Amino acid sequence: MTIPTKTESITLFFRQERSDKVYKAYLEEKEGNYIVNFAYGRRGATLKTGTKTQAPVAYEKAKKIYDKLVLSKASKGYVPDADSSNYVVDTEQRKTGIHCQLLNPIEESELENFFNDDDWCLQEKMDGKRMLIKKTKDETIAINRRGLSVGAPEQMINSANAIESTFIIDGEAIDDTLYVFDILSFNEEDLKAKSYLERYEILKNISFSEKIELVALIEGIESKQALFQQLKDDSKEGVVFKKLNSAYAAGRPNSGGNQIKFKFYDTVSVIVSKINDKRSIGMSLIENGEDIFVGNVTISVNKEIPKLDEIIEVRYLYAYKGGSIYQPTFLSVRDDMERENCLLSQLKYKPEV
Repeated sequence: MTIPTKTESITLFFRQERSDKVYKAYLEEKEGNYIVNFAYGRRGATLKTGTKTQAPVAYEKAKKIYDKLVLSKASKGYVPDADSSNYVVDTEQRKTGIHCQLLNPIEESELENFFNDDDWCLQEKMDGKRMLIKKTKDETIAINRRGLSVGAPEQMINSANAIESTFIIDGEAIDDTLYVFDILSFNEEDLKAKSYLERYEILKNISFSEKIELVALIEGIESKQALFQQLKDDSKEGVVFKKLNSAYAAGRPNSGGNQIKFKFYDTVSVIVSKINDKRSIGMSLIENGEDIFVGNVTISVNKEIPKLDEIIEVRYLYAYKGGSIYQPTFLSVRDDMERENCLLSQLKYKPEV
């Protein structure tokens, strides 16, 4: 493929105290015209992507957009850096047709049933972003929970490429490491109809290294209870129970399911509805098609303030009916979530006395 002579790209970095961010801008040829795409995030982590051109435009217009974008970042203190090759970025966000299995939560009162049932195993629920990696003979791509191709740290992609086989693996990305817990295909064989135990045995026989790690599978009543207590004591996110003889089923069942989750604390995906003073933002959730204000949350100085209308993940203690979320803590921006996911019905309320 001939590379267009007018293609441009730049990688900029921003470092200040505990902040260490990267911003990449691209001017690329498409359909005889040009587009301007960008990617940004914390250094070493999976980058969020976007575009400044919803459709291809003439080169002169694209060049002005690109130059204005680079200048705006430079004015905020971003500077070029030699470390410009540590990210594999898919700015197109292509639909891949591959979707992950999503889990329903259970209540604490239900835990004992899963501890005592030998048909269910237990794993740590990793506190990151859902990510699949598809490796074929021609390319290796990362895929988010919405089935779109996304950027990923180069070291993670290199770890996948170091394996000779082709595959689709499912896991959770934390910084530059993928914690893998399932596999959908291996050497062109579709594995989704196989049991989880069979799929996990295949995963165990793959020589993962560097930035891909296998999440441990725990069986037996005492072992499951022991790991549960250890993770809770260590303030981890939670656990996942998986039925050993179950197939892989993309999407989320209306209730129950063959894979379920239990969190040690509650989280909610909310819409940024207001940017306040003193590093605070307003949060909203949707009920009957209307945005309902559910309080404010402070953004710590080492994190970038989310933009208006972005979706963010917030940890909280509980919510008051007709009121606000109590003790919210900002976790991350959720570029893999849609507005329709941000429902008021997500909230767990303080029990009435």
